[in-house]
Amino acid sequence: MHLIRFLPRLCALALGFCFALAGSAQAFEHATLDALLKERVSNGRVDYAALKTDARLGSYLDALAAADVAALGARDARLAFWINAYNAYTLKLVADHHPVKSIRDIPHPGVDSPWDLPVARVGGCDLSLNHIEHQVLRAELKEPRIHYAVVCAAVSCPPLRAEAFVAERIDEQFADQARVFLGTLNRFDAKARRAELSQIFNWFAADFGGEPAAVLRALAPYAPAAVRASLAADSGKWTVTYLDYDWSLNERR
Repeated sequence: MHLIRFLPRLCALALGFCFALAGSAQAFEHATLDALLKERVSNGRVDYAALKTDARLGSYLDALAAADVAALGARDARLAFWINAYNAYTLKLVADHHPVKSIRDIPHPGVDSPWDLPVARVGGCDLSLNHIEHQVLRAELKEPRIHYAVVCAAVSCPPLRAEAFVAERIDEQFADQARVFLGTLNRFDAKARRAELSQIFNWFAADFGGEPAAVLRALAPYAPAAVRASLAADSGKWTVTYLDYDWSLNERR
């Protein structure tokens, strides 16, 4: 989640940045991750202890490592692939060091943070979580809604979805994630026109339009019904502050 530094490219692969030729797209199967998430995630909380010995996580990561990322096809398929890759490798990173109170407590020798560790092998490349988030999902695919979907194992992150993202339903999944996140980890006072937002909308304000009023307009379609119209029409009259970020582990108890 940090913007401190991106891991340099470790190999010269397209990594899905280029478009596959028409007819050459190959569907990547997320069913293994889907089944894992349905069993190990509840209300956004994760059973990391169980993940330590769940062979399905390793099986899914092996598939990511061997994937032909240049043949993923349409943008929605690439979005689902890279979001799932980020979340799956985050689960692996935490499970490998469990028990731990926060992902930030994981040792990261030689780099600025655990997000800079080359823990994600995708399509034969060793990447960091920062590389996937900032270089692929933000810089290349230019999708602000990923901030509702990628989960850095912290309590203040959007709740981890108990299913894999899939191209066929990704717009629906993004919208649902946004509504849940804005309705639970952000606060809106319609009468006072005051919004207390997640630090995510401070750190990544540029992805949502830059100025606080633009950010509020971007959030309006997914905000609680009682404030939607005001956010869309009167965003400049709202006061925005940012909530403290709780980095405690999003662990299921």
